[in-house]
Amino acid sequence: MTRWLVDGMNVIGSRPTGWWRDRPKAMRELVEELELLREPVTVVFDGRPFELEDTGEVEVRFASRRGRNAADDDIAALAAELGDGARVVTSDAELAERVRGQGAEVVSAGAFRARLDELR
Repeated sequence: MTRWLVDGMNVIGSRPTGWWRDRPKAMRELVEELELLREPVTVVFDGRPFELEDTGEVEVRFASRRGRNAADDDIAALAAELGDGARVVTSDAELAERVRGQGAEVVSAGAFRARLDELR
């Protein structure tokens, strides 16, 4: 089974919507949009966890540690588990290279954002 692994802050930050003024709101909105895919999705966010629950097909995770590449490391670990069943959404070149080496397909945050926009 294929699963989307989404670098949440990459997708949120792919366009200047003012998301930085209310980061939790932007995260909630992304989770709602991910539901429109109607496919299995795991979104990983950086930052301090808060009440943001899984919804239907969307599993929500926060990076397991703080610091540089924290969410990237978690996404890479998930991609390693799924192998060629993973579709990783990121614009981080280093993460993209890591997960491609594990057999994952990579989609840029901008291209994925456009896909979500088409589903609205």
